Amino acid sequence: MKLLIVESPTKAKTISRFLGSGFKVQSSFGHLRDLPKSKMGVDVENDFAPSYVIPADKRKQVTILKKEAEKSDEIYYATDQDREGEAIAWHLAQILGDDPAKSKRITFHEITESALKEALENPRHIDMNMVDAQQARRILDRLVGYELSPFLWRKVAKGLSAGRVQSVAVRLIVEREREILAFKPEEYWTIEALLAKTDGKGDLTARLNKIDGKTLNKLALGTKSEMLPILKDLRSADYLINDAIKKEIKRNPLPPYTTSTLQQDANRRHGFSAKQTMMLAQQLYEGVELGGHGQIGLITYMRTDSVNLAEKFIGEAKNFIESEFGKEFLPPTTRRFKTKSKLAQEAHEAIR
Repeated sequence: MKLLIVESPTKAKTISRFLGSGFKVQSSFGHLRDLPKSKMGVDVENDFAPSYVIPADKRKQVTILKKEAEKSDEIYYATDQDREGEAIAWHLAQILGDDPAKSKRITFHEITESALKEALENPRHIDMNMVDAQQARRILDRLVGYELSPFLWRKVAKGLSAGRVQSVAVRLIVEREREILAFKPEEYWTIEALLAKTDGKGDLTARLNKIDGKTLNKLALGTKSEMLPILKDLRSADYLINDAIKKEIKRNPLPPYTTSTLQQDANRRHGFSAKQTMMLAQQLYEGVELGGHGQIGLITYMRTDSVNLAEKFIGEAKNFIESEFGKEFLPPTTRRFKTKSKLAQEAHEAIR
């Protein structure tokens, strides 16, 4: 018997559909070890060594996993492919007495039978660089949070928390607020004419752009007294269309979703918060019940800054378009998008 461990029970249910009787799929229900809540849990004097504990509400699940591990010939860690998932896999290996350097770690970008099969055929070991990156972030959260939160309780209100992210965000807001308070407003005027078309088909709005051939800058009409004489002249002026330019505009499709663009669109179109969007995306990724089809994952992994698409998917999309709509609807060359941000890690595929 082989044991495969994932993070959520929903994901476990979806994956179970693709695996035979030789596999037992179990969920860790997220992190099983963490820094203690009652104290700092970080030895600042000893190279910031963390002290991990198993919370009381996780002990039952740890017991279940240990029993399953004892009965298993092989253990596969199939937690999410980000730093957090890698750390969960490492903590699991520590709890189960499995050597991380010899462990079988698998990752997949979509929960499909083919992706799962490929992952099982190509296991790797736990990546300690990713684990250390997550530990550094968690330790920094604790160091900043445990120092700053009590300060907030004294100065602002009890129960508030400050951490690695909130502290920087507050600093940015404060700096921006200071810029706003220091801003000195400057008066300027613009003039627009609402013109009726001679054919009676609607109106046309025209903005004053030049006077005597001289282009006006944004602050050219700085006061009302400068604007009124020009407005008086315009009221009695004749308006003619000097030139009309028609041009063809080419519109390119938007790139595939990344985490940030998904959140922005969900907020703009549906008013969702980032938390709400990610919660729904997690459900779509892990799998939802679809009638007689059972539990099926509907999107690829939703934490990504990459706009790349898998070659396999591009090939499938080409074949579908050609068979359903015809070859004339295919571009001469495959459209590929590039990430604009230099800081993008592009560790995963785009969301599709």
